Amino acid sequence: MPTLFTRIIDGEIPCHKICEDERFLAFLDIRPINPGHALVIPKKEIDYFFDLDDVMMGGIMVYAKKVAHAIKQTVECRRIGVMVAGIEVPHAHVHLVPIREVGDLNFAKAKPAGNKELAQMAEKIRKNLK
Repeated sequence: MPTLFTRIIDGEIPCHKICEDERFLAFLDIRPINPGHALVIPKKEIDYFFDLDDVMMGGIMVYAKKVAHAIKQTVECRRIGVMVAGIEVPHAHVHLVPIREVGDLNFAKAKPAGNKELAQMAEKIRKNLK
Protein backbone atom coordinates (compact mmCIF):
# COMPACT_ATOMS: atom_id res chain seq x y z
CA MET A 1 0.00 0.00 0.00
CA PRO A 2 1.46 3.38 -0.99
CA THR A 3 2.40 5.79 1.77
CA LEU A 4 0.71 9.15 2.24
CA PHE A 5 3.76 10.78 0.64
CA THR A 6 3.68 8.45 -2.37
CA ARG A 7 0.04 9.39 -2.85
CA ILE A 8 1.10 13.07 -2.76
CA ILE A 9 3.85 12.39 -5.32
CA ASP A 10 1.31 10.59 -7.55
CA GLY A 11 -1.11 13.53 -7.30
CA GLU A 12 -3.81 11.56 -5.47
CA ILE A 13 -3.55 13.93 -2.49
CA PRO A 14 -2.95 17.66 -3.06
CA CYS A 15 -0.02 19.50 -1.51
CA HIS A 16 1.41 23.00 -1.44
CA LYS A 17 4.43 22.28 -3.57
CA ILE A 18 7.56 24.35 -3.31
CA CYS A 19 9.61 22.53 -5.93
CA GLU A 20 10.42 19.13 -7.38
CA ASP A 21 12.74 17.37 -9.75
CA GLU A 22 12.96 13.78 -10.96
CA ARG A 23 14.20 12.54 -7.55
CA PHE A 24 12.78 14.83 -4.85
CA LEU A 25 9.70 16.83 -3.86
CA ALA A 26 9.49 19.70 -1.36
CA PHE A 27 6.13 20.84 -0.01
CA LEU A 28 4.66 22.60 3.03
CA ASP A 29 3.64 20.63 6.10
CA ILE A 30 -0.12 20.97 6.70
CA ARG A 31 0.55 20.97 10.46
CA PRO A 32 3.51 23.33 10.63
CA ILE A 33 5.53 23.87 13.76
CA ASN A 34 6.12 27.40 12.44
CA PRO A 35 4.98 29.06 9.20
CA GLY A 36 7.21 27.90 6.34
CA HIS A 37 7.72 24.39 7.78
CA ALA A 38 8.44 22.19 4.77
CA LEU A 39 9.11 18.55 4.01
CA VAL A 40 11.63 17.25 1.50
CA ILE A 41 11.05 13.68 0.37
CA PRO A 42 12.56 11.28 -2.13
CA LYS A 43 10.14 10.23 -4.84
CA LYS A 44 11.31 6.67 -4.36
CA GLU A 45 9.38 5.13 -1.47
CA ILE A 46 11.93 4.17 1.18
CA ASP A 47 10.67 3.79 4.75
CA TYR A 48 13.68 4.66 6.90
CA PHE A 49 15.83 7.72 6.23
CA PHE A 50 19.06 5.90 7.02
CA ASP A 51 18.21 3.19 4.48
CA LEU A 52 18.71 5.75 1.69
CA ASP A 53 21.78 4.87 -0.35
CA ASP A 54 24.69 7.29 -0.13
CA VAL A 55 23.89 9.06 -3.40
CA MET A 56 20.23 9.57 -2.43
CA MET A 57 21.23 10.67 1.10
CA GLY A 58 23.63 13.29 -0.24
CA GLY A 59 21.15 14.35 -2.89
CA ILE A 60 18.27 14.93 -0.51
CA MET A 61 20.42 17.09 1.75
CA VAL A 62 21.69 19.19 -1.17
CA TYR A 63 18.08 19.56 -2.37
CA ALA A 64 16.98 20.51 1.17
CA LYS A 65 19.71 23.16 1.29
CA LYS A 66 18.19 24.95 -1.72
CA VAL A 67 14.74 24.84 -0.13
CA ALA A 68 16.06 25.96 3.26
CA HIS A 69 17.68 29.05 1.73
CA ALA A 70 14.40 29.99 0.06
CA ILE A 71 12.46 29.52 3.31
CA LYS A 72 14.99 31.62 5.25
CA GLN A 73 14.61 34.45 2.72
CA THR A 74 10.83 34.25 3.08
CA VAL A 75 10.20 33.76 6.80
CA GLU A 76 11.63 35.80 9.64
CA CYS A 77 13.70 33.35 11.68
CA ARG A 78 17.16 32.84 13.09
CA ARG A 79 17.82 29.56 11.31
CA ILE A 80 16.16 26.74 9.44
CA GLY A 81 16.18 23.75 11.76
CA VAL A 82 16.55 20.31 10.23
CA MET A 83 14.86 17.28 11.72
CA VAL A 84 14.63 13.66 10.67
CA ALA A 85 12.14 11.97 12.97
CA GLY A 86 10.80 9.29 10.67
CA ILE A 87 7.97 8.08 12.86
CA GLU A 88 4.84 9.75 11.59
CA VAL A 89 4.95 8.59 7.92
CA PRO A 90 6.83 5.45 6.79
CA HIS A 91 8.53 7.31 3.93
CA ALA A 92 11.96 8.94 4.35
CA HIS A 93 11.70 12.70 4.78
CA VAL A 94 13.46 15.78 6.13
CA HIS A 95 11.65 18.52 8.06
CA LEU A 96 12.85 22.09 7.44
CA VAL A 97 11.51 24.32 10.22
CA PRO A 98 12.07 28.06 10.62
CA ILE A 99 13.25 28.52 14.21
CA ARG A 100 14.40 31.20 16.62
CA GLU A 101 15.71 28.76 19.24
CA VAL A 102 16.35 25.02 19.48
CA GLY A 103 13.17 24.52 21.54
CA ASP A 104 11.16 25.45 18.45
CA LEU A 105 11.86 22.00 17.00
CA ASN A 106 8.94 20.49 18.85
CA PHE A 107 6.01 18.72 17.19
CA ALA A 108 3.84 19.61 20.19
CA LYS A 109 3.83 23.17 18.79
CA ALA A 110 2.43 22.03 15.41
CA LYS A 111 -1.00 23.37 14.48
CA PRO A 112 -3.11 22.86 11.36
CA ALA A 113 -2.71 25.63 8.81
CA GLY A 114 -5.40 26.87 6.45
CA ASN A 115 -5.31 26.11 2.75
CA LYS A 116 -5.17 29.80 1.81
CA GLU A 117 -2.34 30.48 4.27
CA LEU A 118 -0.34 27.51 2.94
CA ALA A 119 -0.91 28.50 -0.70
CA GLN A 120 0.32 32.05 -0.02
CA MET A 121 3.38 30.79 1.86
CA ALA A 122 4.29 28.29 -0.89
CA GLU A 123 4.07 31.06 -3.50
CA LYS A 124 6.33 33.35 -1.46
CA ILE A 125 8.92 30.60 -0.95
CA ARG A 126 8.87 29.64 -4.65
CA LYS A 127 9.71 33.25 -5.54
CA ASN A 128 12.88 32.98 -3.44
CA LEU A 129 14.16 29.75 -4.99
CA LYS A 130 17.45 30.10 -6.84
